[in-house]
Amino acid sequence: MTTFPSLDTQHDLSRQELTLSTIDYSLLTDLYQLTMAACYTGECIEQRWASFEMFVRRLPENFGYLIAMGLEQALEYLEKFHFSPSHIAALKATGIFAHAPDRFWTLLADTRFTGDVWAVPEGTAVFATEPLLRVEAPLWQAQLVETYLLNTLNYQTLIATRAARLRDVAGEQATLLEFGTRRAFSPQASLWAARAALAAGLDATSNVLAALQLGQQPSGTMAHALVMALSAVEGSEDQAFTAFHRYFPGASLLIDTYDSIAAARRLSAKVRSGEIKLAGVRIDSGDLLALSIEVRSLLPGVPIFVSGDLDEWEIARLKANGAKIDGYGLGTRLVTGSPVNGVYKLVEIDGIPVMKHSSGKVTYPGRKQVFRFSEKGHIIDKLALASESSKEGKPLLELVVEKGKRLQRLETLAEIRQRTIASVASLSTETRQLETPVSAIVEISGELQKLTEETKKRTAKS
Repeated sequence: MTTFPSLDTQHDLSRQELTLSTIDYSLLTDLYQLTMAACYTGECIEQRWASFEMFVRRLPENFGYLIAMGLEQALEYLEKFHFSPSHIAALKATGIFAHAPDRFWTLLADTRFTGDVWAVPEGTAVFATEPLLRVEAPLWQAQLVETYLLNTLNYQTLIATRAARLRDVAGEQATLLEFGTRRAFSPQASLWAARAALAAGLDATSNVLAALQLGQQPSGTMAHALVMALSAVEGSEDQAFTAFHRYFPGASLLIDTYDSIAAARRLSAKVRSGEIKLAGVRIDSGDLLALSIEVRSLLPGVPIFVSGDLDEWEIARLKANGAKIDGYGLGTRLVTGSPVNGVYKLVEIDGIPVMKHSSGKVTYPGRKQVFRFSEKGHIIDKLALASESSKEGKPLLELVVEKGKRLQRLETLAEIRQRTIASVASLSTETRQLETPVSAIVEISGELQKLTEETKKRTAKS
């Protein structure tokens, strides 16, 4: 492994922390993005106007839809897109670019994103083959931004979709808390997961940094360690509850460290005597169905929260069987799981439509728009060319960046959450169901179909 020499005292890329700084956004890319950009420059085509679209070829298994998310972080990235002198020196030091043209380094030194971006608003339901985002820019710029855009949009779309499904299954009245920080794939991912979950319908996150950065109130309870520590030192589980409640009377008490029912029975006596007023109890293990029913009988009127590797299928099972649960803590299965395999493909260069022919990976050529119709409670989308129009269908892709300048204001989480709720509500029961969902119909316009056939014939000759 090559270790870069220290480049300056301000910003040393050889540091070992592997932390992400906004200063380094532009280097957070795959090597081939840079080598392709260097090649484009050498061939004098780097300024050709190119259009790339991001979409998923197929939905994850047992998903009937996706909720688009991550656009805000994508736009922040594009606003900060640049290469510093230390970045350029570090790239040169690798030796990989020894044959790259000198003009490539000038290009990096002077760069800012100068293109246009069209995108589906965050919180919008989308389906396979439909672009979530289109970048129109000089070829080398549109190429270089691919990796970061896919990273944030793919991951946040996955989390938002899971969160939307959880809210849909749990219902509007249930309290849903995001507890996934310790299981997210990285510290950065934990922040994005918290944001996407809140924007898609969850009530709060336990991630303190994410909550404060997003202007939200962090939420959490206690861990078994506190109960065990105070029980050992001060004499009993009840004393542990009393101590914690003294400092945090609005927090729920975790009652399953030893015996959930015994703990609930003792707390019930304290509640009846007026010794304590409980904000809630949490159960993290055992038969959540049976425990919730018995705890409710002992603590009527006290909110019951459960946690422990829950997902939308388990919540649906609990509800169907009459569980007495008011809220859910959602962690591992929310922030991990089947990936959203979004791809970012060139669809047009210098006004020339292009497409892939690869088996199983065929793409539609040309810049596209999605028009959404509603018919008898069912969504029907039409994938069309961007040059087409529709009197009845609503266009989903909106111009959010023009000539490098952001047009879209920063949306609040509440606004995105409302859009998510409305998007899910607009879907049919068949599309929302957890088992073998039926995705919405996506029609291909006649103009797009015609262009696809023409492009196939043209490229087959090359």
